Amino acid sequence: MAILSEYEEDHKKPMPPPSTSSSKKPFNAAFDSSNPLGFLEKVFEFVARESDLFKSDSLVNDVNAVIRMVKDKVETEEKKKKEVKKVEKKITQEALKPTPPAIKEEVKKESDSKVEEEKKGPRAPNKGNGLDMDNYTWGQSLQEVNITVPVPPGTKSRFIVCEIKKNHIKVGLKGQPPILEFQFFSLLYLESLIVISCLINYPLIAEDQKSVSIMLTKQNQMEWWKYLVKGEPEIDTQKAEPESSKLSDLDPETRSTVEKMMFDQRQKQMGRPTSDEMQKQDLLKKFMSEHPEMDFSGAKIN
Repeated sequence: MAILSEYEEDHKKPMPPPSTSSSKKPFNAAFDSSNPLGFLEKVFEFVARESDLFKSDSLVNDVNAVIRMVKDKVETEEKKKKEVKKVEKKITQEALKPTPPAIKEEVKKESDSKVEEEKKGPRAPNKGNGLDMDNYTWGQSLQEVNITVPVPPGTKSRFIVCEIKKNHIKVGLKGQPPILEFQFFSLLYLESLIVISCLINYPLIAEDQKSVSIMLTKQNQMEWWKYLVKGEPEIDTQKAEPESSKLSDLDPETRSTVEKMMFDQRQKQMGRPTSDEMQKQDLLKKFMSEHPEMDFSGAKIN
């Protein structure tokens, strides 16, 4: 897993100046569907004449990587089309089946209930204390935020574009619109961002080469983020659960605070008093036992 971060402009690795001889030149060729390789041959001959690409030592690897990306993209699109057709066929078949009125009403009530539930309040977090969104997944601990962004299988690090600042992130593939770009719920830890900047060109891709994994350090390490992106669904932070196996790694003061938070959350969910309320009740009982001459039977105590 890679750690990424923002760093000052003067820390950025200087980019080589663009070639002064570069210019746009027209390419004219007719595509014959019966001879696609002949068309590619003309393309490569044109590129060889008009650029230095074929002088690169990594030419074959770079071209193979581009071909793999295009091939994977085509296969993915074909797979999606087949899945869509399969789902549409299944939906059509289900729609043709007669549904008893009682079942229809029950399904309608259940659907309306789910929609109303999503509208009225926060969602339950996933196992990582975050949410699974359409184009990314996020999770968190009290100290860190983890983001996983799917990419085409076999994608190499050099094709990834990743920019991270204290409150902003952009991730995508070179030459394509960003997969995600948004502002964070809260700020990130600045010093960790400077360290992350040194790793930005290397271990971005997960071992399966199907996703980009990003780990970021929170500035405020005593709060659960309600959401990762401003404007997207919130999670119910009372249902967030710190990893008990990591409590031993915390300093005594932080561990005590986390354990108190976890206890109070469980008490609230069960409708029972929190630790502070229990302490107040104990003090009141002690005071009453020390002053038996006082009558508290008619007293209203908050």
